[in-house]
Amino acid sequence: MAGSTLIPFQMSDQKPILIYCYDAYCGWCYGFSSVIKKIAEDYADKLQFEVVSGGMISAENPMPIKAVAGYIASAYKQVEATTGCRFGDDFLWHIMNPDESDWYIHSEKAAIALCIIKQLMPERGLAFATDLQYALNFEGRDLTDNEAYRHLTITYNISTELFFKALKDESFRQMAAQEFEMVRKLGVSGFPALLLQMPEGKTFWISNGFTPYHQVSERIQKILSPLTH
Repeated sequence: MAGSTLIPFQMSDQKPILIYCYDAYCGWCYGFSSVIKKIAEDYADKLQFEVVSGGMISAENPMPIKAVAGYIASAYKQVEATTGCRFGDDFLWHIMNPDESDWYIHSEKAAIALCIIKQLMPERGLAFATDLQYALNFEGRDLTDNEAYRHLTITYNISTELFFKALKDESFRQMAAQEFEMVRKLGVSGFPALLLQMPEGKTFWISNGFTPYHQVSERIQKILSPLTH
């Protein structure tokens, strides 16, 4: 259905923009990684892609992992069965041993890291978002710790020193906060969520919550079909 026109993205070549609203700490978004990667590959010539962070867990109120470990211990199996993804042993250790884990999780630092990448290399934002989720959910890296990003600075050929400095930059923190606010104003009630912004400004909901590839693709094609006739 048609939605809001609050999304402030600029279009190049008048391509519609697919906006992916996700959170680094959303397990269903981790499971959605294969879907959004395939959509990005299959629609590379028809769409632009933007990924924005939802701010699921506030940095002002970081959450001890034991507060959500019981839920995740059950839910991760459903995510695996539904999506085909796998959670790694190093991540699951924190879930199965919450009293021994020192994790206090929040969404802000991962969102700041994504903003940095999108400014440096905007075409790789989606890839970086999925790499962040792999780093957390499979490799068991603490995304509130700068060291969790060191290997990614190497992968993305960025100065580690400059990247760590940027993580403390207030301007990038503000960018992340603006994304959280935008997602809130859009009325996203579940992650992952996809919206399609058309050249004339109209925006359509594609999905809200995990949605299989074929359903996402069918909905996109239905909206795009008038443009190709």
